[in-house]
Amino acid sequence: MIEVIFLMALALIWLTFASIHDVKTTEVPDWLNFSLIAFALGFRFFYSLFALGNFSFFFQGLIGLGIFFVLGNVFYYSKMFAGGDAKLMIALGTILPFSFNFVENIKLFLAFLALFLISGAFFGIFTSSYFAIKNKIEVKKEFSKLFSKNKKEILLVMALGVLIMLLGLFSQEIIIYSGIFVFFSPFTYLIVKAIDESCMVRVVDVKSLREGDWLYKPILIGNKKILAKWEGLTQKEIKLIQQNKKFVKIKKGIPFVPVFLVSFVFLILVYFFVFPISDVLFQIFPF
Repeated sequence: MIEVIFLMALALIWLTFASIHDVKTTEVPDWLNFSLIAFALGFRFFYSLFALGNFSFFFQGLIGLGIFFVLGNVFYYSKMFAGGDAKLMIALGTILPFSFNFVENIKLFLAFLALFLISGAFFGIFTSSYFAIKNKIEVKKEFSKLFSKNKKEILLVMALGVLIMLLGLFSQEIIIYSGIFVFFSPFTYLIVKAIDESCMVRVVDVKSLREGDWLYKPILIGNKKILAKWEGLTQKEIKLIQQNKKFVKIKKGIPFVPVFLVSFVFLILVYFFVFPISDVLFQIFPF
């Protein structure tokens, strides 16, 4: 159990520092993620060598690293994570295999992902509400502009929603709920888009640009076009912008690392204080 406590403490320290850095700068430095991998695997190796006499504990860490490497890339290329978030997810793969049993560790991974998705959903709702209230005038203006710009498409989707609800009156109840969802979906999209456009876009001095910053829109410098890509700006692109521009629009992301920290804390509470993790929590996973 001492090895599990050490890994938990290690992750809590790193996640705390990463959360603070993310809130202050909206990025997670690579050295934090890579050092967590190095410390966790180093501890697993030497603990296996000197305390256990076999390397099963170390191999479980490597397996976790491999599984979370795939998960991190899935989240990254589906554009749910930025690069720093994906690397932090990968690093946690070296921490989370608490058991010497592969199946138990898979269940633990699933539990963490469930807690992570739930925490992320609440975090997204909270942060969106916070920005909407804080910048309600700007959000309202942007919402009105987007509504006017897309009025025909919105009315068409709303009409489709009404039609589905009417069809639901003569069939299953679930059809009515589907119609309600379709009817209100344009407003949900417009609210999210209005918050994004009015709260997340900033005009900044090019001197303050950092590698990984997201351009709001592509910019043309001479005959070279710098794209607003998911990977963000490179050092070469930043240098070119600084030589030719004074200000640019960039898109700020919402600090998401605190969700990792909260999810991990919940996992610890469940693991130690709520109930035996292998007996009750994972009854939903029959294997």
